[in-house]
Amino acid sequence: MSKRKWVMGCSAALLALTLAGGAVAQPQQHGGNEHGGYQHGGYGGHADHYDARYSHNRYYPAHGGVVTAVPGRAVVFDRPGGRYYYSGGVWYAPHGPNFVVVAAPVGVFVPVLPPYYTTIWIGGFPYYYANDSYYVWDSAQSGYEVVAPPDDQGASTQAPMQPPPQGDQLYVYPQSGQSPEQQAQDKYECHKWASSQTGFDPTQPNNLPPDQLKSTRADYRRAMVACLQGRGYSAR
Repeated sequence: MSKRKWVMGCSAALLALTLAGGAVAQPQQHGGNEHGGYQHGGYGGHADHYDARYSHNRYYPAHGGVVTAVPGRAVVFDRPGGRYYYSGGVWYAPHGPNFVVVAAPVGVFVPVLPPYYTTIWIGGFPYYYANDSYYVWDSAQSGYEVVAPPDDQGASTQAPMQPPPQGDQLYVYPQSGQSPEQQAQDKYECHKWASSQTGFDPTQPNNLPPDQLKSTRADYRRAMVACLQGRGYSAR
């Protein structure tokens, strides 16, 4: 082999190693499908938000970000202040022909918690936290209410030795390895089906007499359990 060919071969090998090293050194993307398919790195021109409170450690689109369509299967709420869309733990409001990411509206009831949430305990009472929003279970409505941020002094992610009873709260466990996104979708679809079968929707005000409300809520719960069990969940 001539000296010229040997030098060219070494140069080519060195270039290949340099390119390979550069590929390995590329930074990894965060987020993935952690909240409705959102990808870390910007959202409608707005920087994303990393929520590290209570070691939640998830990325969410920052408030003010604009999208052309709400991702996933959104739950729609009509409030005195306007219409809201809830999907994957993120809240949206109409913004012209598009949608803008907004803070969770306090007082709204949702049928299911965000796909990812952190349970915190304050004064022996559980709050469910995600994306700068707090939710509490309301057995009277069979749903989770968005509440104002509590005084979290002394908050803990460790449950007390004897947690307080949660009424008729529904506990759901995946038995077929369903992803958090699939669980959220299945719960929402079962909620819609149970509501259509019983005429009871825990996300809407109910002015039924106490006895009738209790009976109708129990029917809704049974329908939810049946639907979820049919989709491969243990529900109780």
